[in-house]
Amino acid sequence: MGNKITYDREVALDTLKEVFGFQSFRPNQEEIISHLLNRQDVFAVMPTGGGKSLCYQLPARLMNGTTVVISPLISLMKDQVDAALENGISAAFINSSLTPKETSSIFRSLKSNAFDMLYIAPERFAMPDFLKTLQTVPISLFAIDEAHCISEWGHDFRPDYLSLSHITESFPGVPVAAFTATATQKVQNDIIGKTRLRSPFTIRASFNRHNLFYRVENKRELKTQVLNVLRKYPGEPGIIYRTSRDSVSAMAGMLQDNGIKALPYHAGLTQEERRTNQDAFNRDEVHVIVATIAFGMGIDKSNVRFIIHADLPKNIEGYYQETGRSGRDGEPAECILFFSRGDIPKVRYFIDRTEDQREQAVAKEKLYQVVKYASHNVCRRRQLLEYFGEEYKVDNCKSCDICTGNIEKVDVTIDARKLMSAISRTGQRFGIMHIIDIVTGGNTKRMRELGHDKIKTYGAGRDRDKNHWRFIVDELLAQEIINQDGDRYPLLKITEKGKEVLFGDEKVSALKREEPKKKSRTRQESELRDFDKALFEKLRFLRKSLADQQHVPPFIIFSDRTLHDMCRHYPVTQHEMAEITGVGAAKLDRYGEEFMKEIREYMKKQRVRGVQGSRA
Repeated sequence: MGNKITYDREVALDTLKEVFGFQSFRPNQEEIISHLLNRQDVFAVMPTGGGKSLCYQLPARLMNGTTVVISPLISLMKDQVDAALENGISAAFINSSLTPKETSSIFRSLKSNAFDMLYIAPERFAMPDFLKTLQTVPISLFAIDEAHCISEWGHDFRPDYLSLSHITESFPGVPVAAFTATATQKVQNDIIGKTRLRSPFTIRASFNRHNLFYRVENKRELKTQVLNVLRKYPGEPGIIYRTSRDSVSAMAGMLQDNGIKALPYHAGLTQEERRTNQDAFNRDEVHVIVATIAFGMGIDKSNVRFIIHADLPKNIEGYYQETGRSGRDGEPAECILFFSRGDIPKVRYFIDRTEDQREQAVAKEKLYQVVKYASHNVCRRRQLLEYFGEEYKVDNCKSCDICTGNIEKVDVTIDARKLMSAISRTGQRFGIMHIIDIVTGGNTKRMRELGHDKIKTYGAGRDRDKNHWRFIVDELLAQEIINQDGDRYPLLKITEKGKEVLFGDEKVSALKREEPKKKSRTRQESELRDFDKALFEKLRFLRKSLADQQHVPPFIIFSDRTLHDMCRHYPVTQHEMAEITGVGAAKLDRYGEEFMKEIREYMKKQRVRGVQGSRA
């Protein structure tokens, strides 16, 4: 089925402006849209926040028939449909949250060609009766979201997705688009093969999220460290990821005790509790969600300003996807990882319980990549992009802790040899803290009982504190000069590379990094403050009121980016408001006057002079 249409750039740009309120396409969007309108299959890897939903929403508006969007994110479908309706696009969803009566009503509307878009879960597509129904109505396009779920090589394989391999066979004349935010080349090839895309136009967009700032800190006083981050973002939305349910509950309670509006989210809560907490976060009723990785797949909240990983992620794909939930509106956001090597055995414990040896080996390799990312003093952005096969040629990204800190390259060969000598002289049978106690001359009962206070290296590094020696250990581990063996009580071992340092002429250097002074703001932080904050609070309050009246999250009315734009340009006429990013015709008609009225009153009270539009 489907319809014959060819790409008309003028029509596409008019629709982009009229319906979505954008003046121009983001990178790759136009190429994808043009191929879909020319009825060619598409495979696209686009990072979260890259604007992939527009790639099928705009064709859905222009093509005859219904665009079927297949997504596992049941909790997100209502928000996606509400957002489409706000833009004047007819849309609906069918999933297990609907009553039989509601589902029947949507089926009747579907058969009468009432929808531009229909969202369904993959298990719905697998139902024979549903497939037969689809074959009786005009379908314009299939869009498979979270397409990595079809690949066993991906980080979130879902067997329900395998039924999607029948789409091209059952609907031979309908274009199919598969989208994912994270896919290595191997996963990409697997997705294209399993979905049976027909000579697809393929896009691998840059994984570089320019508006995200990446930072890694050694995890020491976690409570204090987390509270320090939150003080930078008073009243701003953020997500804190923890590994276990208990740690989620404990941290949410700690934040509440410190006057922060926070709620937990994990699999131990009832479905109703999870839904209620998620809705409270989406609707700006609480500022922080503390969650396991079970949270996030079902949110489309555009104004998350920070992501904290308080424990070590299992793999780079998951970390990238979780950090990608911040700054979806294109505004600056910060991603902080609190790293401790003590977290490694905790992750290894779960990996070692995997019976499949191949899966276990893959998981260990992925864990190694995360540790490498956290412990190497190399541009965070470069490391992330290289993991996904993308070369980053810029010397300084200016948006990570490595590139914005003061870095000095120092020779640590002598200290490295002291440390490795202690490891060697004790038979490579002890862990980090005991080895550090040896070089710093720790006067402990265990030290005397083992006779380690008599070895040559004992006290050789007492002129430096334990933090320095921990830094040396981390550098040697990161450079694979030593490694850790064992899970519960990991022991330090000297590698072949390390023997060249200890017994040969090889030198060791390290990058000593100092945090930038507090006066020095990052580029993102400066941009984030470049708007009228007092007006922003008034518009945010108005947005929340309107959202509550309509029972939708505030970001569906307008994103923070749109409000920031209003707070820079003070639009008070229909024409001026139509020029604001994210204000399409439907939203202008529905909300324009109320926001312009608020801006006019604010300008009058503030006696603003010389601002474009102030004459109104």
